[in-house]
Amino acid sequence: MVPMSTIKTVCVYCGSGPGTNPHFTEGAKAFGKALAENNIRLVYGGGSLGLMGSVATSVLDHGGTVTGIIPEFLRKRENALTRVQEMIVTPDMHERKRLMFERSDAFVALPGGVGTLEELVEQLTWKQLGRHAKPVLLANIDNFWEPLFSLLSHMRQTEFIRAGLSVDILKADRVEDILPKLKSAAAQIAETEKQLAPEVARKL
Repeated sequence: MVPMSTIKTVCVYCGSGPGTNPHFTEGAKAFGKALAENNIRLVYGGGSLGLMGSVATSVLDHGGTVTGIIPEFLRKRENALTRVQEMIVTPDMHERKRLMFERSDAFVALPGGVGTLEELVEQLTWKQLGRHAKPVLLANIDNFWEPLFSLLSHMRQTEFIRAGLSVDILKADRVEDILPKLKSAAAQIAETEKQLAPEVARKL
């Protein structure tokens, strides 16, 4: 019997600012609460500002556990959250992303900017190329990610995303749907499939 994956840790990518829509912050706080109530550890970028701070603080306020992973040069700029149970300071962004991958069973992108998009797309690329099989989900709060879904559709139509190279991405329009969708996806993945290919990990 092959052991199937379960969700014990979730990596959240999101903005270091709050954005213009109060629903973004509300969603981040609601998801943090859900993580804590389900005894799922948050892995995130370590800051205390914006949506990053909202989701992490919410996890802590509801009795959950948090791992922050932040590069040294961002500790002051993003005001590293000192309340977390575990704070890992890395020498650079590459090490940060590698550790975030290794310590997470799934990935969720809340609204955010270029950094959020970059981290998300990297996971999608690795998954598209068969380098890992961990679930990746977009929290589509107030349709924030619709332009990206439109772009992915355009890429398929123009055959830059070709048959056999599908982008396997989950979508949740409501915060309460995020964890059920992640758990359902993880239950179909063998534990051994979650690991990043060794040659990729070495290059990070």
